Amino acid sequence: MRTIRVETSAATILLTEAPEPKVRDRQTGEIAKDAVSGEALMTLGVVYIEEGESSLIKVTVPESGVSEGLALGAPVSLPGLIARPWESVFNGQQRHGIAFRAAAVTPAAFPATVGATA
Repeated sequence: MRTIRVETSAATILLTEAPEPKVRDRQTGEIAKDAVSGEALMTLGVVYIEEGESSLIKVTVPESGVSEGLALGAPVSLPGLIARPWESVFNGQQRHGIAFRAAAVTPAAFPATVGATA
């Protein structure tokens, strides 16, 4: 399926859920791995704010891309953020959504506001 690059330069992204291992199989507890590198994957929650609109999203990152110094409620950067539409059938029901993936999650600074004075 096609991936769509997400431009984040005009957005404020705040960490709402700390990174934790992404579970591939809930029954066995198997951790999801990157199909190419075999590296363990992590998921985290963020609020993505842009032009007065906000969305809560889950983002997957490789374990090596999780930086030190992340704090809940603090701004983060998601370099290489992409969106990938998905769909599947589970128990006879069609499901669909958008999966988000980034190369890393790093601490960031709050963007400067227009007209702010130092």
